[in-house]
Amino acid sequence: MTPSLNLVFAGTPRFAVSTLDKLVEAGFSISLVVTQPDRPSGRGMELTASPVKQRGRQLGLPISQPEKIKGNQDFRAQLAALRPDAIIVVGYGRIIPPWMIDLPRFGNVNLHASLLPKYRGAAPIQWAIASGETVTGVTTMRINLGLDAGDILQQKPVPIAAEETAESLAPRLASIGAELMIDTLKGLEAGTILPCPQDDSRATLAPSLKKEDGRIDFARSAQEIWNRLRGFQPWPGAFTNFRGKNLQIWEAKPMEKQVPPAAIQTEHESLLVGCGSNTALELLVVQPEGKRRMSARDFLHGHRLRPGELLG
Repeated sequence: MTPSLNLVFAGTPRFAVSTLDKLVEAGFSISLVVTQPDRPSGRGMELTASPVKQRGRQLGLPISQPEKIKGNQDFRAQLAALRPDAIIVVGYGRIIPPWMIDLPRFGNVNLHASLLPKYRGAAPIQWAIASGETVTGVTTMRINLGLDAGDILQQKPVPIAAEETAESLAPRLASIGAELMIDTLKGLEAGTILPCPQDDSRATLAPSLKKEDGRIDFARSAQEIWNRLRGFQPWPGAFTNFRGKNLQIWEAKPMEKQVPPAAIQTEHESLLVGCGSNTALELLVVQPEGKRRMSARDFLHGHRLRPGELLG
């Protein structure tokens, strides 16, 4: 049976494109795609359309890009005239105001890339990996005035592979989440979904990443540092200082070995750095400031290490 819901889709990043595609593929009527305004990007800082806008154009869907929505009466009137049954929100990047929450009969349905109430916030994929989780997931929920605090509609757990990074996990969650959104909307339409309030006492936060989050603290264990390295890809990554200049760590491997924290040690042509809890990281691929990525072996050949030298 062809879905009969009339939807507005609000999203911006690449993560949201999978859901937009699935909604169209499933036969839902998308009366409007809402996305953020074009932003300067790249070396030339040219105005660039969001991934959702680019995909919306390819699908021939109407697009709106309001700079603000809270007190935007023109945008409010535009949405009211469409009379959507639900507004689907995936990484839109704007706070949804009360008038928009109250507009559709099924509310604003959000896809969030964690098992709420864990990892509320802008970077749930990154912080789940950085925190050492082995399982995360996707959640559909009704947006309220809180931060990712609305009633849960459906959830699906997803295992995190041992060496997975945020870059590899994000598209998997996007695809699984898109399927979950279809199931959720069909359930809402059929009246078979019972919203479940979140337990706020179990909530954890996943705030927007800052450059400084990528700075390596060698007092942490090697496993903790490695988790953060995997989680904070592609930005801010994991970095430290070597001889007063930035050193980006792209690939590494934790190991049980007693090396003083931040101390550099070589074994044959392997490059080790000491971490907390009697552990060490074997650095595999690094990038000195102003240079290309290189193997640890090439780094050692180009830098004669001095006894007692430290990173950081």
